Amino acid sequence: MRIIFCSDYWNPLSPDSAYEAESGVVESLHLNYSLINFEALVEQENAARAVHKVEPAPTGELAIYRGWMLKPHVYERLYTALAAKGLLLVNTPAAYTHCHYLPGSYHLIEGFTPRSTWLKTGPDISIDAVMAALHQFAGRPVIVKDFVKSRKHEWGEACYIPSASDRQSVERVIIRFLQLQGADLNEGLVFREFVEFEPLTTHSKSGMPLIKEFRLFILDGQIISSTPYWEEGRYGNDKYEFPPLDLFDHVVQKIQSRFFTMDVAKKRDGAWNIVELGDGQVAGLPARADTKAFYQALIGL
Repeated sequence: MRIIFCSDYWNPLSPDSAYEAESGVVESLHLNYSLINFEALVEQENAARAVHKVEPAPTGELAIYRGWMLKPHVYERLYTALAAKGLLLVNTPAAYTHCHYLPGSYHLIEGFTPRSTWLKTGPDISIDAVMAALHQFAGRPVIVKDFVKSRKHEWGEACYIPSASDRQSVERVIIRFLQLQGADLNEGLVFREFVEFEPLTTHSKSGMPLIKEFRLFILDGQIISSTPYWEEGRYGNDKYEFPPLDLFDHVVQKIQSRFFTMDVAKKRDGAWNIVELGDGQVAGLPARADTKAFYQALIGL
């Protein structure tokens, strides 16, 4: 198995500083890793240059990318360029998109996740079309995001809409969201019903409300890691109340990806809910996670 990290912009022979801890653990476990040039891949759209320093594998070797998020067409370029060097990323481009874009897997988690609807659009959006899509929420609060990311740290400004029927609030939040996303907008807008989860604390910098959320990493249908999502706040006095892992097993088996994440949280009524899915290769490892245990589980040691 080969781990694929992005190289550091200022020091191309070293992994990106954001993945320094992970690369250190990989080295301690005597795992092989290679570095790709993220800027060449994304900004220059030159996948061949991005993987230029990746050592080829003599036969098909499993590879897992641990790096920054990629739009699906960029991930496909990386997948193809690495495959030409004998390295096969754990998730195909279709599997990557399946979990990276919420609409791709929503039908499999519907009923276990906040009610959602979406509009495929660019920066020029019809508020009339938005209000028609929001009619189903009957004035309840919603959050807005694109197919991948929200602006949750600009909570009241570009994420949370107190009433789906309040056209003025809807328009204000959406316009600001689109301004902040700019060229990073992924496919369109997703609207999700705001659900009352068990509160954790208020984010010290952005002021957004945090919930007692957990991130699960799943590999080949098995949960290999379950960790509190947020670094701030107290999840419990002596030990965490981890989510019952078998509760989501029937959903896990339906997801069309080998390696993905499932973020879960408990609602105020006591029921556990899926917050969202993500591709396991571009999902951050929470600060409270045991990085060594994560990689040991990842490679089956």
